[in-house]
Amino acid sequence: MENSFLKEFKDREYFNQCTNFEELEQLMSKKKIKAYIGFDCTASSLHVGSLLQIMCLRLLQKHGHQPIVLLGGGTTRIGDPSGKEETRKILSEKQIEKNIKNIEKIFKIFLKTKNPKLKPIFVNNYKWLSKLNYIKFLREIGKHFTINKMLSFDSVKLRLDREQSLSYMEFNYMILQAYDFLELNKTKNCVMQIGGSDQWGNIVNGVELIKRYSSKQVFGLTTPLITLASGAKMGKTEKGAVWLNEKLLSSYDYWQFWRNTDDRDVIKFLKMFTDLSISKIEKIKDSNINELKILLANETTNMLHGKPASLNAEKTAKATFVSGGSGDELPEIQIKKSSLKLGVKILDLLSSNKIMSSKSEARRAIQSNALKINNQILTDENKIVLLNDFNNSKDLKISFGKKKHYIIKII
Repeated sequence: MENSFLKEFKDREYFNQCTNFEELEQLMSKKKIKAYIGFDCTASSLHVGSLLQIMCLRLLQKHGHQPIVLLGGGTTRIGDPSGKEETRKILSEKQIEKNIKNIEKIFKIFLKTKNPKLKPIFVNNYKWLSKLNYIKFLREIGKHFTINKMLSFDSVKLRLDREQSLSYMEFNYMILQAYDFLELNKTKNCVMQIGGSDQWGNIVNGVELIKRYSSKQVFGLTTPLITLASGAKMGKTEKGAVWLNEKLLSSYDYWQFWRNTDDRDVIKFLKMFTDLSISKIEKIKDSNINELKILLANETTNMLHGKPASLNAEKTAKATFVSGGSGDELPEIQIKKSSLKLGVKILDLLSSNKIMSSKSEARRAIQSNALKINNQILTDENKIVLLNDFNNSKDLKISFGKKKHYIIKII
């Protein structure tokens, strides 16, 4: 019997590998399970690069299974070497705890439910990892791992092949992640771990540890690592990470990130990052591409920031791009009135406020007629911005190309 969760998991292109697919399918068709994904808390927010894993947890809920969110208070103190070319910066305990609190708020938005049986279970692996007795841990857990196999994993092999340093602390990460799975299996009856394909080795370690330690059958399931059609890494833009925290990235900029999706990625992202049914996506897949991009931006922004935010973002975008207005949600840059009395050089204004990365870039933009002030093309790279350049509402709109717009406000 085909399991509904696993079917949709595949239909949405989440599937990469599974340790024992047929047995997992049988189990999930018979009963509801608990499954977990681990997140290290190296920053104050997750970004879009973690969104696929969050969507997997939402899908578990949708099909009646309970998600466990493991926030790595313990493992963050060490650092996962998977996919990393150098040792991570070690954070203070205070910063890690602050990050955990902020990241938990994000999950509570995405995994909100009124059903108590489906509410996410939040765990922090520092709770058990900090209590481990080293000698006992080596005797009971360490004996199940061989150095030969640990050296064969990509996370280790890549660093060693490149003659890059790998600390003993990082080398232990895979054992601790396997132990997390064992702990959750014992205390929460968790039978599945989900992760990105770069975590396959670590996940298999956990599955095998539980089998050796307690003779129980558990499962590992991985998702593909997402690269954009352009070849760029998911979750990053030229301006930086696409954060899932409005304090770090406005709802308008989040909406714009999805609106600017490459044509070739739109249908895939509608499947992966929205709750739209697969059947509906199939029906509309040949629609106008710009309408599909707006749909993608609205659905994703609504999920994180709420419907009013997505509607305001769309309204602002239309006012900006269609009618030439400024809208209410454009990024704002504040400038003191006193600094405008003598005037500010346009090149300084653009570079110092990160509208352009440098004066050279700003100069090239002006020379190529790519810069506008209040919808008028700027041709003078020596322009001095004065008070009388601002309109009655005390703001100035700067546009770079068709997609980047900023409001300069007087304070």
